[in-house]
Formats: sequence, C-alpha cells, structure tokens
Amino acid sequence: MPSFGVSLLARETRETAKCASDQLAIAAAPIAELVRRLVARPPSVIVTCARGSSDHAATYGRYILEASLGRVVASVGPSAAASFASGAGLDGALVLAISQSGRSPDLVHFAEVARRGGALVVGLINAPDSPLTRACELVIPLCAGDELGIAATKSFLLTGLALVQVAARWSRRPELVDAVARAPDVFAGAAELDWSTGLAPLATATSAYVIGRGPGLGAAHELALKLKETCGLHAEAFSSAEVRHGPIALVGSGFPIVALGDDPSTADVLARLIALGAIACAPLPVVDTPTVLAPLCAVCSAYLALPALAAARGLDADAPRHLRKVTETR
Repeated sequence: MPSFGVSLLARETRETAKCASDQLAIAAAPIAELVRRLVARPPSVIVTCARGSSDHAATYGRYILEASLGRVVASVGPSAAASFASGAGLDGALVLAISQSGRSPDLVHFAEVARRGGALVVGLINAPDSPLTRACELVIPLCAGDELGIAATKSFLLTGLALVQVAARWSRRPELVDAVARAPDVFAGAAELDWSTGLAPLATATSAYVIGRGPGLGAAHELALKLKETCGLHAEAFSSAEVRHGPIALVGSGFPIVALGDDPSTADVLARLIALGAIACAPLPVVDTPTVLAPLCAVCSAYLALPALAAARGLDADAPRHLRKVTETR
C-alpha cells in the first residue's frame, strides 16, 4: 500500500495538533468555570450522552474520569429522554452532551430534559451556533474548525482531549496536567507515523477485530467504525478481557487483529490469538507519549493510513457509501 493518501480525511487529521493548541487556549475559561461549579457542588453521577464517534470519545473519557476522580460515569442513549420526562434521577447529575454538529434532535431533547430535571448540562460541541449549544448551560468548544470529511477525525480526537482537560483540572493529577500541556506536540508526532505497512493485512480481509482496554476500548470502537465506514471492512471492537470469551471462537488462520495498547492484559490476549493463527496488525507507538494520550495517538496515526487502505480495497475513504456528514436522529 502507498504511504499516506492525499485526501480530505488525511488533511483534516493533520490539523489536529494546531486545533489542540487552539482548544487549550479557548476552552481554558469554560473548563475552569465547570470545575469551579463541580467543586462547589459535586455531582451525584456523571452521565454522557452521544452517538457514533462522539460516543466512542465518551467511552475513552469515561475510563479517565472514573480512574482519576473515583466517580461513576454512565452512558445514556439520547433516545432515553422520554424515560426522564419528569427529570427523576437527574437532579445533581453532571450531563456531558457530546456532538460535533450539535444538531441531532434527540440529543438536544435529552439535554433540555436533563437541564429541567436539575442536572448541570455541559456540551462538548464543535459547532458554536447550534441547537445543542443553546440547550446546554455550559459549553466546552472542541475547536476543530470546519470538518468537511464525512468520517469524523479531528473532532473525535479533540473531544478526547477536552475530556482529559476536564479530568486534569478537576483531579489536579500531575500526569494529566502534563499530558494536556504536551498534547499538541504529541498529536503532531502521531501524524508523522506511517501505519500503512501495519494495516496491510486488512487489504484483503473480510473481518477483523480491534482490541483495547480501559481508555483504549473507546479508541478500538472508533477505529473499528472507521474501518467499516471508509474501507468497507467488517471490523468489531472488543475489550481485550472480553475477546477471550465468545469472540475468540471466530479466530483462526489469517484472522487480523489490531491491538491498541501494550498493557499486560492486551499483550497476553494478543499472544493467545496469534497462537490460534491470527495476524497481528501492531500500531507504531509515538515515542514518549503520555499513557493517557496513547489511545488517541494510535487512532490519529491509523486515520492517516485509511485512504491508502480504502484504495487498496477499491474504495474512496472520502466518499463512504450511504453516509452523509450529519445524521439527525429522533
């Protein structure tokens, strides 16, 4: 496969480092205000509400918030708004409504219901003028700028960064504070890695697994989605703990596995899958990457290899079938 394809998807991915710098400057004030409120009135529970790539970023952030703050983080589907019509159970909650466009009616409705029910509703939104922006009490701008590619890229990465920022400011953990400060440079480094060789086995594959654990699970879900969208490949994401169960039954000779992370659990599972005949599509690590940012860096690098992989499969990564940029669910 050729190296990085020249495509809208790749161009926008390479903008992530600059956009991360913008986010650190522009989002500092709203994040500080959010943390001030959370310290004054600690939430009873943290709830995320999102779809697609935004939900995968929420899964990534969930593990970081839980690990750094010791608080329960739960995902609620936007369509559940009717179940909370009275606002029961939401008083005192922190609701994180996450969206690139801010235009999905069901997500806007849930934000409105949650706010009426007494939750502090915070939007992580890329579009500054959107219905969801108006429905939220506070907004953390993603600062991705225009994202024209149908497959979300920099907005996913910047949502992850925004959640790390919240965790860093709220928990004051030095390793998170350091990761936030280094994020622009780390994303720039990730954009220099060529994953094309590592993903080459996927050019002729019919199915694949993407595995990760902890924050890496959200990244695995995101990469599996992108392989479906841009490359027409049936890819499924699993925790490296869960793949040991039912999913392992499908693994055999030549079955490709993309492993995100080098933690002992993932390494042990990958070794077992290889022993069963699987082919490992190992990522290239960004040197000296903060642990918390490693899953985002892996996805960033993988994005850049997708145009060539899609072309090898006879597809155009910038023109996924049956999709459009904004999906408005109700």
